Amino acid sequence: MTANEIAGRLRAEATASAPALLLRRWEDADAAALAEAYRDESLRRWTSHAIGDEESALRWIREQGRRWEAGDRFSFAVLETGAQEKPVGHVVLKGLVAGSGRAEVGYWTAAHARGRRVASRALEALTGWAFATFAGQGLHRLELLHQADNEASCRVARACGYERAGTLPAAPPAHPLQGHLHLRSRVSPVGP
Repeated sequence: MTANEIAGRLRAEATASAPALLLRRWEDADAAALAEAYRDESLRRWTSHAIGDEESALRWIREQGRRWEAGDRFSFAVLETGAQEKPVGHVVLKGLVAGSGRAEVGYWTAAHARGRRVASRALEALTGWAFATFAGQGLHRLELLHQADNEASCRVARACGYERAGTLPAAPPAHPLQGHLHLRSRVSPVGP
C-alpha cells in the first residue's frame, strides 16, 4: 500500500475523556483553523514556521502538499472526530531518505485541545503508519527533536516509547537553545 492509500485511514481511538482522532492530509479549507492555532504564543515558541494569517497558512498547506507528492515530508492535520471536525493539531514525518533507515517526527497541539492526549495519540498513530509504510525502504528508527526546555514534548516522547538519547547543542538561528534527541526503533517480529 502506498503512503497516499494509507493516509486517509489513520485514526487514534477515543479515550474516556477525549474523542477519537483522525489524521489526514492538510486541506486548503484548514487555513483558518491553522492561522487561529498559530495565534498562540506557546505554539509559535516551539515551532519554526511563521504563520501569521490565512494567506500564509494557505501557502504552508500547499507546500505540505508539494512535499507530500515529492515524498520527503508527510504532514497530517489532526482532527477530533465529532460534530465539528477542524484541525486541533499536526504530526509530521520528515527527512525520510531512502537507504538511511531513519526519519524524523514532529507534532504540535492547538492551545484549546491541550490536556486531552492529542499529541501522544496522534504521534503513536503516525509512528505505526511510518514503520508499516516505509519498512520496505528500510525505515527502522525515528528521531524526535525538541528544545530542552519543552517539558511537554519530553512527556509526549516518553509516553510514545521514544527514549531520550542525548542533548544537542544550540544551533542558531534555527535552533537557538539546546535540544533533546529521542529515538524509537521498529520492533522486528520474532521468527519461529
